[in-house]
Amino acid sequence: MTAVLVFLFGLAVGSFLNVCIYRLPRGESVVAPRSRCPHCQRQIAAYDNIPLLSYVILRGRCRHCGARISLLYPLVELVTAALLVAIYLRHGFTPAGVKSALLALALVVLIVTDLRERILPDRVTYPGLGVGLLLALWIPVGDGSAAALARALTLTLSPQILSLADALLGALVWAGMLYAVGEIFYRVRQLEGLGLGDVKMMAMLGAFFGLKLTLLTLLLGCLLGIAFGGLFMLLTRKSQRYELPLGSFLGLAALVTLFWDEALRHWYASLLAG
Repeated sequence: MTAVLVFLFGLAVGSFLNVCIYRLPRGESVVAPRSRCPHCQRQIAAYDNIPLLSYVILRGRCRHCGARISLLYPLVELVTAALLVAIYLRHGFTPAGVKSALLALALVVLIVTDLRERILPDRVTYPGLGVGLLLALWIPVGDGSAAALARALTLTLSPQILSLADALLGALVWAGMLYAVGEIFYRVRQLEGLGLGDVKMMAMLGAFFGLKLTLLTLLLGCLLGIAFGGLFMLLTRKSQRYELPLGSFLGLAALVTLFWDEALRHWYASLLAG
């Protein structure tokens, strides 16, 4: 029964995320005014704004102008609800569950906005970075890199400080690396290969995951970009200058990391051992 309530709550949250996905790239408020049809600009009544149900009842069309409503809206609601249920089943109502849920919600917005608009809104990545660093003080990142560095420097630090240091290392190292790669690519090719939005998103992921898992997330995101992005460019005959949504692929990779972090940690440890 609780899982059903979490699912219904997730649908409502997904409806709000749709507002964020549409308005944040446009610099608009996500609070006011009330939702409007993007075609006729008529205000959507509350009974036409029920997550998932209204889309089915209206058969995917605006009640006033009959314009088709994007299938993306119910998909975002369903995916959000499914993610929250999966997190609840894994963590329950715990601090780790709250942390995972906050990251998952931010990732849904970033994945879709980058896919649609090639934008990773600062109003998501900056607060996400702050939340990741703040939560590291209460929920251990568990990366171990800061502890190893502290031992090498013969420092004795509290678990909370070590966890925060893991988050800072994850944020600074990989965001800095991505920024450096983008700068080198621009100076060599005179093309912008990576945007600052990707760098900020990497900093956010580093704050949540730490050094090791963020590296694996980056590698997985690049592999997804090469595989699916390359296939899309091949099928649609896009030129090499076509801008792939790296943030979307990083977001998908981060969701994989979020749910299979332990398996990835063991795999990483086995690589080092081998």
